[in-house]
This record gives sequence, structure tokens and C-alpha cells, in this order.
Amino acid sequence: MIDRYNAFAFRDGSAVGGEGPLAGLTVGVKANIAVRGMPYHAGIGAWEDRIAERDAEVVTRLRQAGAAIAGVLHMEEAALGSKSDNPHFGSVINPHRDGYSPGGSSGGSGAAVAAALVDAALGTDTMGSVRIPAAHCGVYGFKPATDHVSQDGLIPADASLDAIGPLARDLDTLEQVARVMSDFGDGLEPFTGATLVDHGVELHPEVARAFDRALSALKAEPACETLEDPNGRIRFAGFIQVSKTLAEDLADVAVSDRLAKLLSYGPGRSIEDWAKDQLVLTRTAEAMHAIIARHGFLILPTAPNPPFPHSEPEPAAQADFTCLANIAGLPALSLPMGWTEDGLPLGVQLVCGAGFEKGLFAMARYLDNNLRAYRAPLEGA
Repeated sequence: MIDRYNAFAFRDGSAVGGEGPLAGLTVGVKANIAVRGMPYHAGIGAWEDRIAERDAEVVTRLRQAGAAIAGVLHMEEAALGSKSDNPHFGSVINPHRDGYSPGGSSGGSGAAVAAALVDAALGTDTMGSVRIPAAHCGVYGFKPATDHVSQDGLIPADASLDAIGPLARDLDTLEQVARVMSDFGDGLEPFTGATLVDHGVELHPEVARAFDRALSALKAEPACETLEDPNGRIRFAGFIQVSKTLAEDLADVAVSDRLAKLLSYGPGRSIEDWAKDQLVLTRTAEAMHAIIARHGFLILPTAPNPPFPHSEPEPAAQADFTCLANIAGLPALSLPMGWTEDGLPLGVQLVCGAGFEKGLFAMARYLDNNLRAYRAPLEGA
């Protein structure tokens, strides 16, 4: 297949799998996860010639389960951003609309899956970087609980927030891959569900309408919960932490002017403001765990905005909902929830407690069967 979306950084046309539960599946891997003999540059131009000497543990698990590793996928520089417009390796194009962003930072993963270049892909999710591309590319994406998936062989953005997760075009494939690569709990506790109100995030009108339809598709009306801090403040605190961590990790690496600017925010934060940021993250994590304990799961839009053109700046609030699961270390899943009037995909996400991944997928299937919102990209879109 021709990759006209710039999804692949390297493609292995001779890849073959083996025997096991993933036999017959082709899987692409984000360029910040080690795949033996393939590029391992994390979207950073100075590392363009870096080749992985061994497989990351998640890749080893996929191979042992029979999957064929089809290549390495493009991403945002250093996994910081949600547009996948890389100054060193070019823009990844959304298969649903020429010239549009697939989201990020795992944009190549989302595009490759949506365009059926692979059956599944691995991305990394620091504050939404698996689920945002899943939503913008109209596919399914799963972020495991932070401590339920290995970070061996990962070039992290921030290890305390990061989780490697799969994307696929259907929930069965997504669950198959998730069960192989991560610790997957079989809890099926009764779920009553909750959503957030007074979150300070402005929803695009078409996202709001689609989300209302998703809420009406649940078995019962979810409870309404609030967080002490606005979502935008929470997301900014998370960004500051990632910026500070990456600035330290990349101190001696040449990066683009855009990334250098983003990396300046964390180290430039005062001690007093840093302490406030950490307090925001701590009380958000505690509140998220309390909400999940009360209701079993949380339902939210994946992103407050539809996909957007590369010619426009990325919306600052894109990760305002997705960041919550990372900050709390909880598993979360994005699935298609509808479409804009002009045919762009929209996503809804579910967040649950660690150990209840089977229940999370069961709830996702219930929603998916009612919404029936998955569509393959149109030819020539």
C-alpha cells in the first residue's frame, strides 16, 4: 500500500509474524519505542540516524504473540504536541481529510491504522497522545494504567505520565493487542458512570451535540462530578511537568525552535508556582480516583474540538480531558462517537479503575454498538 499520509518513518515490506493470538496481524510502532534494526529517533532530527539495537518489551510481547512488526511510525518531535507537524520529518496527514492533522503526538499511529496500512499500531500517551489521534482519525485507542505496561525501550516524555498503548480499527483487535502488551484486569464491577460539569472547557458545538448522543446511549444517566481546578489549569500543570522533564533530558540535544520554546516553560517556572502545579496534579489524581471509586467509570469527550487543518495552530485545550487519566494513572479508551456535518470524526472516552479493563472494554462495546460511529476514510478524502 502507498503511504500518502507520511505515516511511516520506516517500513518493512518483508515483515512476517509467527504463531499465537496475534498471528496474521500487522503492527506499526511509534518512533520513540525501540524496534530492533529500525529507526529510534522520537521525532528528533538530531537522532535521525539512531537505530534500535533491541526490541522494547512491548514489541517483544507482540512478536511472541505472532504479530508482524511492519515498521516505525512518524510522530511529534519528542512526543510534545498534539498536531504531528514535525519540522524534521514533515507533517502526517489525516486520512479523513487532506491537509488536516491526525492529532498527536502519535499521529503516524493514528493515520496508519485509519488508512488500513496496518491492523494496529503502538503509540505513547503522556496527556492524550494515543486517544487524541484515535479520535481525530476515527479509530479506537487504549491507554493502559501507567503501572500496567512496561516502559522498557521507551524514550519517555515524562515517565510518571507516559503509557504505551495500542490503536486499531475495531475493539476486538484493540483488546487482543492490549491483553498481550499490558497487564489486563478482568474486573467487571457494576458501573453507574459519571461525567464532569463546570470543567471550564468550551466544547465545539458539534462535539457537544455528539457527546449528548453518547450520554443518551448509556444504560442510565451518568452522575455529574466536578474537579476543584478547571481542566485547563490541570492540563497546564501537566504540561509544565513534561516541559521540565524533557528540558532536562534533552539539555544537550539540538531541537527545533518550536520545541525549544516549549521546553523553556518548565525550567522557567518559579519554585512557588511549581509547588502550586504539583498540588493541582496531586488533588486531581485523588479526585479522579474518588470519582472512579464512586461510579466505576467516567465518560468524557476525547477532545473538545474536531480535527483541524495543519495550516491552523493546534487548539490549546485539546488535552484538557485526556490529561486526567494520565495524571491519575488510570486506564482510558477512546472510541468513535460521531461526525461533524462535513464528515470529520469525533471521539468519546471512558476512564475506569486499574484492574477493571475487561469492564472498560465491555462498556466501550455497549456504547459502540449503540453509536455505530466508525467509518473508514473515503477514497481521495
